[in-house]
Amino acid sequence: MKQNESSITSLISAFGRAYHCQYDTPLIFDDYLAKELITPQEFAGIRENMIQGIHFFNPDMAHLIKDDPDEILRWIVQTQLAPTPLARAAYCERVLLHEVALGGTQYVILGAGLDTFAFRYPELKDRLNIIEVDIPVTQQFKRSRLSSAKLPIPSNLHFVAMDLTDKGSLSRLVTEELSSEKSFVSLLGVSFYLTKEDLSRLLQVLFTKLPSGSSIVFDYADEHLFDTKGISNRVDHMIQMAAAGGEPMKSGYAYGKMEALLDEAGLLIYEHLTPEAIQEQYFQDRIDHLRSFETIHFIHAVKK
Repeated sequence: MKQNESSITSLISAFGRAYHCQYDTPLIFDDYLAKELITPQEFAGIRENMIQGIHFFNPDMAHLIKDDPDEILRWIVQTQLAPTPLARAAYCERVLLHEVALGGTQYVILGAGLDTFAFRYPELKDRLNIIEVDIPVTQQFKRSRLSSAKLPIPSNLHFVAMDLTDKGSLSRLVTEELSSEKSFVSLLGVSFYLTKEDLSRLLQVLFTKLPSGSSIVFDYADEHLFDTKGISNRVDHMIQMAAAGGEPMKSGYAYGKMEALLDEAGLLIYEHLTPEAIQEQYFQDRIDHLRSFETIHFIHAVKK
C-alpha cells in the first residue's frame, strides 16, 4: 500500500455504496450514511475520474455512450466497482444479525475502512461490542470524517490501529483488545491482498482466544483469479487497478485448499457462496448492469 493512500481506497469504496444508495433500485445494500463520509468535492472528483477512465474499462462502451456521462458512470460503478462490495456487505450483515440473535456479543471488523455499521444500528449499543481494526492512517481519516459529519462515536465502538500482517500487533489485538466472548468477525475485501501464510496466521491467532461457536465471514478469490478476464475484462482490470494502487492481489484458492486452511485454524465452513450462488441471491432478475463478480466467493466459517 502506498503511504497515506488508504484513505483513497476507503473513499472509492464509500463512493460505490453512496452511489448505489442514491441511484440504483432495488437496493442490494442500503448504506445510507456512506455519502456523509464523502465531501461533495470528493464525490464530484471521483465521478469525473471514473468517467474519464471509460476507455480503460471498455473502449467499445466509451464509443457507444460517449455523449452521456451519467450513463458512463453508471456502467462503470455497476459493472466494475460495486458488485462485490455491495453483495458481501449485504451477506455479512445478514449473518451478523443472525449471530447477534443467537447470543454473539462482540463484532470484530478487520480492515474496517469507512464501515458504518455501528452508526446504522444504534439499537445494538448495549448488546454488541464493536472493534474496528485498520491501519492508523485509515482510522485517522475516518475519525476526521466522522467529526466533519457530526456523527458522534457510539460508546460500543472501539478503534484498534494495526497492520493485519504484523505478528506483534496481531498478538496484542488478541491478548489486549478482544474478550473471550462469543464473537463474529468480518474480513471483507482483504484476503486477496494477503499471502496464504499471512491469512493462515491471522485466522489461527485470532481464533485462539475466541470460544467455540464464534464465526467469520469473508470473501476470497478462487484459483482462477489470474487467468479469468470476466465481463468486459473486469477481473483483469481489478487486478491492474489493485497493482497500480500499490496493493497487488496476491492469492487465489481452490475450494479444497481454503477448506484445509480454515481447518488448521479450527474452523468449519458453514456456508459457501459461489459466484453463481451470489448471482442468484443478490442479482437475480436485475435489469441494470449489476452482476456477481467472476472468481469471487463468500464464506461463513464457524469455530469447532
